Amino acid sequence: MPTGLHNFFHTFFDLHQIADVFPSLLSDGLLNTLEISALAIVFGTTIGMTLATLLVSRRWYLRAPARVYVDIFRGLPIIVTVMMVGLGLPIAGLRIFGRNSYPYAILALALVSGAYMSEIFRSGIQSVDRGQMEAARSLGLSYLGAMRRVIVPQGVRRVLPALTNQFVAMVKDSSLVYLLGLLASQRELFSIAKDTTFQSGNLSALTAAGLVYLAITIPLTHTVNMLDRRMREGGAVRLADSTATTAPSLQLLGTQEGR
Repeated sequence: MPTGLHNFFHTFFDLHQIADVFPSLLSDGLLNTLEISALAIVFGTTIGMTLATLLVSRRWYLRAPARVYVDIFRGLPIIVTVMMVGLGLPIAGLRIFGRNSYPYAILALALVSGAYMSEIFRSGIQSVDRGQMEAARSLGLSYLGAMRRVIVPQGVRRVLPALTNQFVAMVKDSSLVYLLGLLASQRELFSIAKDTTFQSGNLSALTAAGLVYLAITIPLTHTVNMLDRRMREGGAVRLADSTATTAPSLQLLGTQEGR
């Protein structure tokens, strides 16, 4: 094997390095990555749904602060938010989680996720026909009741692919929390791979971490594509059924007009 090719494989695909780091990646890194991502999505969903409800409000003083929040956290690089929340809040004396960096990491990702998810939920809510709200109000439901029981469930179903895609993005963005200096037992995939790389001078640990990331993100990406395809096919079927139902009526109407 040529020297250059040998060095390339030794740098990125050293099987001994990969075998040594894999147990740590799977036992600690994978669990922490999934936990950070899942909790950030859960809290981000709560934030996003609240913001989406405000964004579609008819009252400007409810829309305005929600829009400011979304614009700020969508406009800032995620790494800036992680640093400002994880390092800035304790320095400013707001030690809401003590000295433990782990909750700050989750909070930072949840704030960012909430901003993006609010736009996803907003688009889903606004895609629901306005007649649905009018029908719900005519049945005696309040505005909030109609939103909770009628509008929001329909809107969420329409944006399921985008929500799943947001979880894929959060799994990848969780790698940025290494900046906060987590404890050894709290390290996620990238932190473990980074520390191993600095100790060995070999990048094969990053390759191993990348393989674990791909094992998470590729199935989720295909799930997004499958959900999107099924929803588009379902919409086409409903449209065809509606057309088939109304066509005889239109034909009959045309016959009567011809007479």
